[in-house]
Amino acid sequence: MKVLNPRTHGIIDYVLVALFALAPTLFGFEGTPQTVSYVLAAVHLSMSLLTAYPLGAIKLVPFPIHGAIEVAVAVTLLALPWLLGFSQVEAARNFFLATGALVGVVFLLTNYKAGDELIDDRSARVYAHKR
Repeated sequence: MKVLNPRTHGIIDYVLVALFALAPTLFGFEGTPQTVSYVLAAVHLSMSLLTAYPLGAIKLVPFPIHGAIEVAVAVTLLALPWLLGFSQVEAARNFFLATGALVGVVFLLTNYKAGDELIDDRSARVYAHKR
């Protein structure tokens, strides 16, 4: 059941950016978890700004591609505590597991084809305007 449209997905993306940026302060991360959290905030912000959905600024990345990237991000977030050696840091481990699960759920609930319709509609309007 795909209940999230591109606009709602975008809002969730920007909330996730803020969550990654604030997590070190909120949960007391230091070292690797802190750095990874800040890097993920910057990367997720960049991806959101570049995505072709209502809240994207530059609209270079097709929304379905954004979704494919999110699958990889979800899996990576779930593995990061072990890959980067901070699985014993309970707050950091649990944060990355929770955000990985959240990104996975958002992926499963998002209608990525709705983004194509928005782009097709916008392209049609731009083409009609130029004629």
